[in-house]
Amino acid sequence: MTQSLTLALETSCDETSAAVVMNGRTILSNIISSQVPTHQKFGGVVPEIASRKHIETVITVVDQALAEAGTTLADVNAIGVTYGPGLVGALLVGVATAKALSFALNKPLIGVNHLEGHIFANFLAHRELEPPFVALVVSGGHTSLVHLKDYNELVLLGQTRDDAAGEAFDKIARVMNFPYPGGPYIDNAAKQGNPSAIAFPRAFSGKAGENKFAFSFSGLKSAVLNHLNSAAQRGETISIPDVAASFQAAVVDVLIMKTIAAAEHAGVNQIVLAGGVAANSSLKTELALAAGKQGLTLFYPPPVLCTDNAAMIACRAHYQYLAGEFADLNLNAVPSLKLGCR
Repeated sequence: MTQSLTLALETSCDETSAAVVMNGRTILSNIISSQVPTHQKFGGVVPEIASRKHIETVITVVDQALAEAGTTLADVNAIGVTYGPGLVGALLVGVATAKALSFALNKPLIGVNHLEGHIFANFLAHRELEPPFVALVVSGGHTSLVHLKDYNELVLLGQTRDDAAGEAFDKIARVMNFPYPGGPYIDNAAKQGNPSAIAFPRAFSGKAGENKFAFSFSGLKSAVLNHLNSAAQRGETISIPDVAASFQAAVVDVLIMKTIAAAEHAGVNQIVLAGGVAANSSLKTELALAAGKQGLTLFYPPPVLCTDNAAMIACRAHYQYLAGEFADLNLNAVPSLKLGCR
């Protein structure tokens, strides 16, 4: 196979990342500059600060990615970049940088959907993985089920109607006084708690005629907040591990049930987990058990490929490159970009 190198940029939120990937599957470098310490004191990402940090860091990160990969800009075959969804100012930094590189080098420019990138992170972690499969994408801003029929054929089966799973984790973590980002703290606290201690609601199914693969976590979030506020008003002692475990179980139960149903609906025997919440230990363990009972194979990436990174964007860009899906210099940031859109 002829060697193909993709240089990719990811700046959709608060990580500035650049990566070089060979032939879509081999990571030569994956540099990630995190802004978490900067935003931690605010309890969440501040968009204007994120954009400024991307501007300060992006060229250095590109240089580091090329150096670690032992290659140069002249050797790169294509430039991939996340152009949505995400924070518009943050996205614009990556898009502008990628367009400048594409123009200066006369290399193809490829606009990548960030959510599709998360799915494709699994191809980097599992060489044997091939379509078709159903993907559960769970992150701070998105919760979706996708049927990937082929590398460039994705069908959105369902998504959240309100809060994403990761967003619910972060909001509940905040009221429980955990640092940002709160998801890992809830995961750790839940290991010491009883997942059956509190009967939090599960939004398992939609109303008649609505998409049965849709999600809703706003009611669960409100139920947890009400439980905490009511207990505080009554002066009751609150078991943080029990609340964390019960909340997490309510999220995980719904994610698993809908994912297994989606795999049956799509007629596939493979499931992949993607996005930041894919690092959650309970979700990985329980989904693996449920998949095994149904004769399904589960794939998920290592933690470094669960969070935002440019290697996953390079992987996705490679398959768009093979299909001739190139962008022109009018490529712009699309903060509300949907799955499967170009």
